Amino acid sequence: MPLVAAAVCPHPPLLIPEVAGAAAPELDDLRAACDAAVARLLDSGARDVLVVGAGDHTADLDPPFRGSLAPWGLPLEVRLGDLPGDRPGTDRLPLGLLVGAWLLNRHPLSATGDALHRHPSPATGEATWRMSTVAADAPVETCADLGARLVSGRPWALLVMGDGSACRGEKAPGYADPRAEAYDETVAQALADADADALLGLDPALSSQLKAVGRAPWQVLAGAARASGGDWRGELRHHSAPYGVAYLVANWERA
Repeated sequence: MPLVAAAVCPHPPLLIPEVAGAAAPELDDLRAACDAAVARLLDSGARDVLVVGAGDHTADLDPPFRGSLAPWGLPLEVRLGDLPGDRPGTDRLPLGLLVGAWLLNRHPLSATGDALHRHPSPATGEATWRMSTVAADAPVETCADLGARLVSGRPWALLVMGDGSACRGEKAPGYADPRAEAYDETVAQALADADADALLGLDPALSSQLKAVGRAPWQVLAGAARASGGDWRGELRHHSAPYGVAYLVANWERA
């Protein structure tokens, strides 16, 4: 079955209100955009949802998926896909997948009224979750090939987690880099236009210098969309850099 839809979201820990504390209202617009993007994704008719984010290496993770927000000051475990009786699975999620799981857990019902099953059962036709990491330094060809090899026996969708450059000003994590704004504008336009070729044109070396951890996951999306064929339309829901890091939110759907 082909890819039917995708959503792109960033993964700042401060997106989670309990982590942000008093600063939570500063990201209300971003949080709302992410919620809207995920809701659209879950209303796409997809029966399998794959969350992809950058990690130390490329791997398909084992369900159930678990991770803790303790490194960011909140002793809270986030779970996705647990089965009755519990069993060994993935206990440590990288930040992107952790925030992705948190976003999915904010949507207990899809727009069609179907439960987003946290105890999925493929035999009953319920929606199932999958999670994969792509190495943050993976070459473009590797990312595109990974996207092209993602398949499912049912309509499926991608939730793509990743931030833009982290060099938008002197107080940014990567300090100020004059190339950062143009880089982020290129990504924003590619997401708005559902332009897979433009995403595949992002330079890994420049992306690394600008600390744009979304580069590899975005290129997985591009590879998946290109391999699925057909025309795509994009919608850029949000683009800002409130803390010197670019946050982009978008939806891709078949035209």
